Amino acid sequence: MDRIRFGPSGNEQSFYDEGNKSSSQAPKWLKEKGLSAYEFSFGRGINVSEETAKIIGKNAKDNDILVSAHAPYYINLANPNEEMIQKSFAYIEKGLYLLNCFGGKDYVVHVGSCGKLERNVAMDLVKTNLKRIIKIVKENGLINGKKLCLETMGKPQQIGTYEEIINLCTIDECLVPTFDFGHINALGGGCLKTYDDYKKIFDMALEKLGDRAKSCHIHFSKIEFGNKGEIRHLNYDDTIYGPDFKPLAKVIKDLNLTPTIICESKDRMMSDSLILKNIYESV
Repeated sequence: MDRIRFGPSGNEQSFYDEGNKSSSQAPKWLKEKGLSAYEFSFGRGINVSEETAKIIGKNAKDNDILVSAHAPYYINLANPNEEMIQKSFAYIEKGLYLLNCFGGKDYVVHVGSCGKLERNVAMDLVKTNLKRIIKIVKENGLINGKKLCLETMGKPQQIGTYEEIINLCTIDECLVPTFDFGHINALGGGCLKTYDDYKKIFDMALEKLGDRAKSCHIHFSKIEFGNKGEIRHLNYDDTIYGPDFKPLAKVIKDLNLTPTIICESKDRMMSDSLILKNIYESV
């Protein structure tokens, strides 16, 4: 049965300060802290061995930690170069294989950016290539029970407004949104302030995706932004930039959602995960 889970993306410094040396130790550590999710990043490359992934997966199962994975940042399904598209496909295939070793179900993917293309042309390429890679991973048995979680983005040239992501996820049942609310807020110049600001996003997702939207993936952190959107991730104690988690927590409760919520704070990912969890439990 799906349930809401909280956890960090990666390991903050306190993980190492307390004597841990390897991410294989993270599941036990997170359970002891009161968390139940963990995101392993392949953002700068897929550099974990199958053996290590299986150890992480076993430790995660033993400690009731649901592991997700984040695909390499340089995937771009809007690239007009077929050789580069094939590289993006390979990152998705390899990541899904390792996600299976983790015992996870969510694989977070940035779909790409426009580059020199008109936005509608780039979007058409993304749709075509999403259909292609979904066909490949289904034929190879890599997607069974797992989800490709397409992420909202924080800069204008990137493909990934929340409307774009929701519409892309209508392509296939294996697609669900990753709502990165820090990105959405940064792209919108601080647009997430009220309960209704969050609710309208889920209203659209629930209308178009149904139950898939209920168990979406969420990234949350405060993010500094400027005229061109996202600048850098911050910790939750920042008082200048948003967004605030409290109205989102109330929306999640009111709509009976069961997302996995991954904290991507600058360097307090685990500590801020606990803050988010405590806010949710208090509303």
